[in-house]
Amino acid sequence: MEIILKYFSDFTPEQLRQFAALESLYKDWNSKINVISRKDIDGLYEKHVLHSLAIAAIFEFKRGMEIIDIGTGGGFPGIPLAIFFPEVKFHLVDSIAKKLKVVNAVVEDTGLKNVTTQHIRVEEIKNKKYDFVVSRAVAPLKELWMWSKPLLRSQKPEARPQASDLGPQTPGLICLKGGDLTNEIYESGTRPRIMEISEIFREEYFKMKYLLYVPR
Repeated sequence: MEIILKYFSDFTPEQLRQFAALESLYKDWNSKINVISRKDIDGLYEKHVLHSLAIAAIFEFKRGMEIIDIGTGGGFPGIPLAIFFPEVKFHLVDSIAKKLKVVNAVVEDTGLKNVTTQHIRVEEIKNKKYDFVVSRAVAPLKELWMWSKPLLRSQKPEARPQASDLGPQTPGLICLKGGDLTNEIYESGTRPRIMEISEIFREEYFKMKYLLYVPR
């Protein structure tokens, strides 16, 4: 928990309570349904919560926005972001039902009111649009973008900013990835903005970890 407060401080008592509750909830559930690797569970706040909040360090989601977390797994990055942005709606989807059982329990026990979940393959989602898609190490960028593009709201041409001004007002895919991404980015056919997480969070864990943003 302290590692979050090292980088973020403007939390309400309710947000602090929710963040603090995550450790015992995940440790308890992970002993029943493995959603976090055994070696990582003791580093929950650094390797999962703070990692997810790299998105919050760069993007300011506005009140009323709708965000979809595809392949949420145990609820990352969706649950930490939902705590951070209580006035933003988050929809967490995964194709594996037992993972969502953990997510639903964490959402209920922390009292999060801005999270919904759905057991579905992302490519099967129809007739619903979102302001942003977020994801963490679920699939290659090419597939992530193929799944994300149909889910993103479009902007009216006159409202589009210049490329140099792209930011959170432009719907897009935001994903957390690591390692050498050269080939993956080339094969995706996209031109993402790439941000090094190690420039935000100084811990050794974040070296060679990146945040990619592909605007629609």
